Amino acid sequence: MSGILDGKRILITGVLMESSIAFHTAKLAQEQGAEIILTAFPRPTLTERIAKKLPRPENVKVLELDVTNAEHLGGLADQVREHLGSLDGVVHSIGFAPQDALGGNFLNTPWESVATAMHVSAYSLKSLTMACLPLMAEGGSVVGLTFDAQFAWPQYDWMGPAKAALEATSRYLARDLGKQNVRCNLVSAGPIKSMAAKSIPGFDQLADTWNLRSPLPWDVSDPEPAGRGVVALLSDWFPKTTGEIVHVDGGLHAIGA
Repeated sequence: MSGILDGKRILITGVLMESSIAFHTAKLAQEQGAEIILTAFPRPTLTERIAKKLPRPENVKVLELDVTNAEHLGGLADQVREHLGSLDGVVHSIGFAPQDALGGNFLNTPWESVATAMHVSAYSLKSLTMACLPLMAEGGSVVGLTFDAQFAWPQYDWMGPAKAALEATSRYLARDLGKQNVRCNLVSAGPIKSMAAKSIPGFDQLADTWNLRSPLPWDVSDPEPAGRGVVALLSDWFPKTTGEIVHVDGGLHAIGA
């Protein structure tokens, strides 16, 4: 039986640790029949080591890509074309905020740190998508990862507005790229103990919310459910879904107090 990504060619960013949603997305994508290419920054060698744990590591190329670097973005399509020819999907799993933009320092964070968080975590969705667009002549699916920006979360500070900007950016990309049959959606995942989580002071306090309020049991050490959501949106099973945010958070987004 063929997989739901059979014959698809997918670019995946953000594979930094085996515990990351991006790694499990890459693993599941391969298991579902996709050819993949990975990007990494600032340490491609780290991603190359992690890629060896994928089901078909011999087929995986890792490209260096700083999404804030116009030269890197400008050369991306040619590099991908050399290895895969074209793309059917792109996974945006990129987020960063300086330490002074997190951990309860919201009122004192300088603009320079806020600007960095916005550029890397939100604007880069547009930058990456446009860099890959020439490779999606037949249409495609762009999937990003967010953390529910409807609410103000403890310790999350300026990553909250950055994720809100990411969510808005996805909707505008969906609006403008629909005529080219390119869909743009997000998966809003619950908290996962990943590289990103390690950079958030007081992450355990944030994660405790899920222990108290999530209708379905939530495991912060299991990124696979979120990865499955990403793979589903990359597939042809959501052919007319765009501008959407699919919650893979145990249902917490639907619960009040």
